[in-house]
Amino acid sequence: MKFLRTAVVFIALTVQVFAQPPAPKGHLVIIGGGARPEAIMKKIVELAGGAKARILIVPMASSEMLETAKAQREQFIKLGVPNVDFVICDSVSANADSNLSKINAATGVFFSGGDQNRLMKALRGTKFLEGIWNCYRKGGVLSGTSAGAAVQSHIMLTGDEAISKDTVNAYSMVRKGNIVTTDGFGFVRSVIIDQHFVKRKRQNRLLTLVLEHPELVGVGIDEATSIVVKPNNTFEVLGDATVQIFDARKAKNIRTDKNGNLAADDIRLSILPSGATYALPPLKKGR
Repeated sequence: MKFLRTAVVFIALTVQVFAQPPAPKGHLVIIGGGARPEAIMKKIVELAGGAKARILIVPMASSEMLETAKAQREQFIKLGVPNVDFVICDSVSANADSNLSKINAATGVFFSGGDQNRLMKALRGTKFLEGIWNCYRKGGVLSGTSAGAAVQSHIMLTGDEAISKDTVNAYSMVRKGNIVTTDGFGFVRSVIIDQHFVKRKRQNRLLTLVLEHPELVGVGIDEATSIVVKPNNTFEVLGDATVQIFDARKAKNIRTDKNGNLAADDIRLSILPSGATYALPPLKKGR
């Protein structure tokens, strides 16, 4: 009987292991918005294949999609990439054969800034999004700035607040239920990404989410700065400013007071400059 139980456990574990998809072979270059330093853009080009890179710009977060796509294409061309294209689509036209052929050929994808909700609306549930995932799985690089950074974690900040009505001082409280989120693309699942972090004083909103989801680590990326997420589940900071890490996995006594204010003891804060590395938490189940 003991042997039988052991065999059943072994089979169950084996099935679980094989049920998990292999980790993607590609990289993520997640930019916190603002200026895009040449060092960051060169890293994207390098990871996408250098002069042989085939980069596809996805500008649907922008309110001026065509102008944004053309300007960003020009930046990549100036860095020595002759093969740069873009796709402008909605949730229906995303699955057009012409668009699918572009993503299937890409070795790098760049998500423009703007409103992350527009980008999610255009791509959620499409074959085009599956093509982006395939690019990442096969070794391509996925990058994005501002809104194009927010979409990359599984829990995505929408930019909205549910409780605070202070339109002048955004994110002025650390209160349960205030920060509105939805599902992002989930390329990185064990963290929550925030952007324009120091420049726009967004510590309160990321702290709120980390205390509501203490199993996840908050990664606040400042402007002109990026994290380069590697296949080994680590990242390196690259850029002109810093990245802040809020880690409540070992925090004690996470609680709310009578007004809903969140509190905790022993939250860990790390501030990482360019060149610093960080080991991400173990990968959560997902695609």
